[in-house]
Amino acid sequence: MSRNGSPLGRMLTSVDWQNSPLHFLILDCPTESTLDFYMQEFVRLNVVAVVRCCQPTYSATRLTDRNIQVLDLPFKDGGVPPPQIVREWLQLVEKNKQIAETAQEEGTPAPTIAVHCVAGLGRAPVLVAIALIEMGMKPLDAIEFIRERRRGAFNKPQIAYLLDSYKRTLKPKSASSNYSLLRSSLGRVFKLGSGGNGNGSASNKPSPPPSTAGSTLSQQT
Repeated sequence: MSRNGSPLGRMLTSVDWQNSPLHFLILDCPTESTLDFYMQEFVRLNVVAVVRCCQPTYSATRLTDRNIQVLDLPFKDGGVPPPQIVREWLQLVEKNKQIAETAQEEGTPAPTIAVHCVAGLGRAPVLVAIALIEMGMKPLDAIEFIRERRRGAFNKPQIAYLLDSYKRTLKPKSASSNYSLLRSSLGRVFKLGSGGNGNGSASNKPSPPPSTAGSTLSQQT
């Protein structure tokens, strides 16, 4: 968290997880008079998108002129995001996660998504927690991870939502491919160990006549 001598309403909270190449920044709501101070932090932290979970209090043009995307995802103060908000949020996360992975490979600065509501204690932390959960962090760990960095984050309904109601929608590509590879490898092992038909009962059956053995093997390979 940092103030850096700026008249910011509340400290900015960087949420950086070692398993995520994409960074997040939680803050309170800028205004027209304080936006320039936030902009200094946005440039320093390589913020590429700002998500507003509350009603606009400043012109988005001042950010888009700096090539910073502004996405409005408002929902009820103290509440939890409806499914459509979650979908749009995860689309933004996935797009920038791919950019972050490329930046990591090239050794360039990783992008940051900034998220704010009014105080930066409820709606904004919930969206960041959802992103961490989708990236593989356990819900309780995500809550504690954010709370350690931003004291007072989340209310009871939001905690209950993250722990009991929210279900992951994205499947890690690496996990899926590893599972497919493992299943394929095990299939080959059992196929070889079972005499070629994969059902484990070939050893109890008589061998095919020599004239048909070659064709049987060619069909199975």
